[in-house]
Amino acid sequence: MRLALLFISLLLATFTAQAATSDAIRATDRLMQNYDGNVPGASLLVLKDGKPLIRRGYGLANLEQHEQASPATNYRLASVTKQFTAAAILLLAEDGKLKLDDSIRRWLPSLPATTGKVTLRQLLSHTGGLIDYEDLMPADTTEQLNDNDVLRMLSATPKSYFAPGTAYRYSNSGYVLLGLVVERASGESLPAFLQQRIFQPLHMDHTLLYVHGGPEVSHRAYGYSEENGAWKRTDQDLTSATRGDGGIYSSIDDLAKWDAALYDDRLLSDASRKLAFSPHAKVTGEPYEASYGFGWRITGDTLWHSGESIGFRNVIVRWPKQHLTVILLSNRNGPEPYQTALKIAEQFGAH
Repeated sequence: MRLALLFISLLLATFTAQAATSDAIRATDRLMQNYDGNVPGASLLVLKDGKPLIRRGYGLANLEQHEQASPATNYRLASVTKQFTAAAILLLAEDGKLKLDDSIRRWLPSLPATTGKVTLRQLLSHTGGLIDYEDLMPADTTEQLNDNDVLRMLSATPKSYFAPGTAYRYSNSGYVLLGLVVERASGESLPAFLQQRIFQPLHMDHTLLYVHGGPEVSHRAYGYSEENGAWKRTDQDLTSATRGDGGIYSSIDDLAKWDAALYDDRLLSDASRKLAFSPHAKVTGEPYEASYGFGWRITGDTLWHSGESIGFRNVIVRWPKQHLTVILLSNRNGPEPYQTALKIAEQFGAH
């Protein structure tokens, strides 16, 4: 009798859990309905204890070819790239090839003497005070900037926003320079280093740092912006060719492997992960409460980062204590997905 009651209670618990998950999936589909149909879409992954509760695409990855978005669709990650650039620096620190407190001028000596006290550690946490390269671009620029263009512009200006280490200001310039440091310290190109040290070991087989003229992106999503009620392809702009701050393409399937690696030492040591996930600076000038680690924002129990470039809006939000992750990648200029990801997570018990 006792065994029968136990069996019935287990069945009821399983049925209740399945019903709750079904309700959460229906609620998530409602939250994602703007991405569905013949419009630029999104790919969504909800992971709990390493298992996908939702793994699907909505809408279209390519309007012109009418290609559906799927879990294998590769999106330009934009600033979600920064956590990979930070990981590359941490790997080189583990290798003894560089130190986090190295001056940026040790590796990039063309920079002005005024940057002599700016360290790699400060660039990782956006506290270096470097001028935004977007603000240094000549008004008549017609060609896409590359990383060496950014280095040349920064080398020609002695200005800074503040003394290094005294304040926070989000800096694409800093992460472009960090990507160049990876090359100088490793002797490899940035795409090759990321491929050999991160993507291949984790079997992120369809992820790459895209460079024009290099390997093409498979299952590529193209970016779109809504203009006067119609969708226009806006896949690249003048700042879409820089690398360390935003150039990686990846899918939710490959990012699931990245998420898994952040729970153990298969890629980064425990000490390196603690550095990445520790608050080094209080975020200011952004519309949310957060601290900044190395390539990660930290809000309460969440580790997260958004990515925004012309035609793409992405976010990864992790609740490590709950072993829950939501990844939402989209090939459109709106809506900003962070709040949607938080609402989706609530359906699956995030708190």
